[in-house]
Amino acid sequence: MNTNTTDSEKVITMRGIVKKYFIGRPNELEVLKGIDLDINKGDFVAIVGESGSGKSTLMNIIGSLDRPTAGTYLLDGIDVSSAHDTELSGIRNQKIGFVFQTYNLIPKTNALYNVEMPLLYSGMPAAKRNERAKELLEMVGMGDRMDHLPEELSGGQKQRVAIARAMACDPAIILADEPTGALDSATGRLVMDIFHKLHEEQNKTVVLITHSKTLASECERIITISDGSIIGETKGGRS
Repeated sequence: MNTNTTDSEKVITMRGIVKKYFIGRPNELEVLKGIDLDINKGDFVAIVGESGSGKSTLMNIIGSLDRPTAGTYLLDGIDVSSAHDTELSGIRNQKIGFVFQTYNLIPKTNALYNVEMPLLYSGMPAAKRNERAKELLEMVGMGDRMDHLPEELSGGQKQRVAIARAMACDPAIILADEPTGALDSATGRLVMDIFHKLHEEQNKTVVLITHSKTLASECERIITISDGSIIGETKGGRS
């Protein structure tokens, strides 16, 4: 875990993040209640909480998939809380690699092109896109499956393709939402080992959203959220 870091080493700085729905109505709902959060470059962080705790809403804001109602959010030095929609799209593409429980691969497209897709939006030439995607698939042990469609892959193989895709633009953060939730324990172990490898060998910042205390215990920092507030932080088993 990084300590005594400067602001330049922070990739996430949140102050007073509030998220409300049905604003001004009798059934107004405050899901996040003033979140303060710092995540430094190279951290491996688990955000844990029960269903309804607000962790999914927080994940959406971290990933720039949603905007806070109030508060400030700096992502890798960029003020996300005031960015326009077009800016947010670019930020998501360049700064964050997403890994979802349901993989979110394009069904009729092979593994190689699924990994190439973010690079297409970044404007990288075709030959370089192809080379980069092949390197990433080899890195996650999927080099022999790059021509396969998602329907021809197991759950663990799909998730490894999804991790390769998340790494395509060399993002500042890997944001993983219950990445082993749909996998058996052995396959989930393989996926978590890939996250540890990215963290330890490439110094990637990994933010894991999970309800699993077992997975959280592998992370350097465990941040617990309940009823829309961060109620504590502890150290995990790997530091």
